[in-house]
Amino acid sequence: MERASFPPLSRVAICGGTHGNEMTGVYIVKEMQKKKVDKMGSVSITTVLSNPRAVETCRRYGEVDLNRCFTSALLSSPITDSTTYELRRAQELNSQLGPKGSIEAVDMLIDLHNTTANMGLCFIFCSVDWINLHIYKYIQSKMTSVPVKAIHVNLSSSDAYSLESVGKHGFALEVGPQPHGVVRADIFNMAKEAVDLTIEWLQKFNSGCSFEGGEVETFTYVKSVDYPRDPDDEITAAVHPELQDKDFELVRPGDSLFLSFSGETVKYEGEPLYAFFVNECAYYEKKIAFHLARKNTYTLPSISVKKV
Repeated sequence: MERASFPPLSRVAICGGTHGNEMTGVYIVKEMQKKKVDKMGSVSITTVLSNPRAVETCRRYGEVDLNRCFTSALLSSPITDSTTYELRRAQELNSQLGPKGSIEAVDMLIDLHNTTANMGLCFIFCSVDWINLHIYKYIQSKMTSVPVKAIHVNLSSSDAYSLESVGKHGFALEVGPQPHGVVRADIFNMAKEAVDLTIEWLQKFNSGCSFEGGEVETFTYVKSVDYPRDPDDEITAAVHPELQDKDFELVRPGDSLFLSFSGETVKYEGEPLYAFFVNECAYYEKKIAFHLARKNTYTLPSISVKKV
């Protein structure tokens, strides 16, 4: 079987509050900072509240979505008097944890998020990365009581717009359902266990443990679907009860997508795909009712740390 080796992964950043009203990451980071958790075995840990202004006001963001500010073009854009706080903050985070694409960047960046959608515990990453996928496989094997999924957004490094793309390796951990501005113990514990298991995996990897290959299943983003709207751009329907809370289930032609406010059902007409981020609260402003994805299976090589 194919084998691969990688340098030690000793510098890790754990970020919360990239969206200031997604409370799980905020409180995980604050707890780690209170306990002065900065090293666990072979792993040094940097904890960051990514958007402190948004955390302070318990809002997703102040001027623009921070988690759309990490493309290479935006990170290298000049700062002027009109530059938003979030873009300034993105460049600060890139200096602290990156620079993106450089040898100085942290080895692993974990960005903690919440969703109002019924997605369980979900890994989100931009590129197919054997390290990320092995961690995903490890956590899936350990956290058997909750659904653990992975979403592949399929963007180049320079086009990747989210914070985790600053690290050499990285992923967003999306956990839900949880209302924004609220912390739920079950969701908090789910995310905390995934963070602890990631650090456990990194320690084992650095100590010389080999991780056997195998198959993992991921969902690759295909497209987004907006709500039905009238000529004035007003929403005219809600997500259909048959689709609500059915994240990662297959949507087939003829399935019910929306129920209009006047009682008509809107049916799906495309190819069979899997829905996720169904009726996510924060996506109303983005004109997204849900995303659709294609299921893929990747065969992972066995991996181990590269001997120096």
